[in-house]
Amino acid sequence: MTGRGDLTEAEWRRLEPLLPTGNNRCGRWRDHRQVVNGILHRVRTGVQWRDLPERYGPWKTVYERHRRWSADGTWERLLQQVQAQVDAAGGIDWDVSVDSTSIRAHQHAAGARKAPARRGKRGGRDSTPERKTVGEAVRPPGGGGAGGEALGRSRGGFTTKIHLSADGCCRVLSLLLTAGQRADCTQFEPVMERIRVPRLGPGRPRTTPDSVSADKAYSNRRTRRYLRRRGIRHVIPEKSDQAVNRVRRGRAGGRPPGFDKERNTVERAINKLKNYRAVSTRYDKRAYVYLGTVTVAATIIWLRT
Repeated sequence: MTGRGDLTEAEWRRLEPLLPTGNNRCGRWRDHRQVVNGILHRVRTGVQWRDLPERYGPWKTVYERHRRWSADGTWERLLQQVQAQVDAAGGIDWDVSVDSTSIRAHQHAAGARKAPARRGKRGGRDSTPERKTVGEAVRPPGGGGAGGEALGRSRGGFTTKIHLSADGCCRVLSLLLTAGQRADCTQFEPVMERIRVPRLGPGRPRTTPDSVSADKAYSNRRTRRYLRRRGIRHVIPEKSDQAVNRVRRGRAGGRPPGFDKERNTVERAINKLKNYRAVSTRYDKRAYVYLGTVTVAATIIWLRT
């Protein structure tokens, strides 16, 4: 019995060779397809992990695999490999758009525990804090508190902001999480640096788009200087005060930047992500788990577009 949002045979044939394999040092893994379908069901519906249908197996197995793959970068690598397949077929439009969206965090997303200090045999602090238990071996450093978990306060409560870049076909190329109050322009360069599409054959991964479009929030000298240094054409409208200052400086102010009103690509990419309920509302306490959730949704969009 399969669910409405489960992987099709064609999608599974593309995804199966990219999934991790066992290392023969521990027990056999539960069937990847069953577990991945369980993760997709949760990402699509936003249901609590404990309420997963029985056809996906034990809910704790599904959750633990999602958590581990979110922590060790497996989901990010899967997204890049799917992008590489599409790029090899010439299916990526490298006219990239950059923007962000604020996500309301459910009350269950707050209150993540801080990592407790390890104690030595005599009650003192452990002299080797990098040593962790097996259960925490793949947890990224940091966390604890709202700031460490990409939660920012606003009038409506906690929010998380997703910064992303999208290709011309409304598919996510790179992702980044911050607290909801962080300014968009401060995350422009990190988002651009995360664009990394590997080659299926020899050669370096592609990291440079043909052009970049963004809204007025990214209009500043640092952003334009960064794009000019990399030789990337860009379409970023000026803010009104910047235009006035440029005119006041006369010839020293330079020419006005180019502008194109057709910049709705990234908004459509955001709408596609928010069709997944576990993305449109954040339920995950840990930032790296929520980033894995968003990455899963982005990967499925690439597979089904």
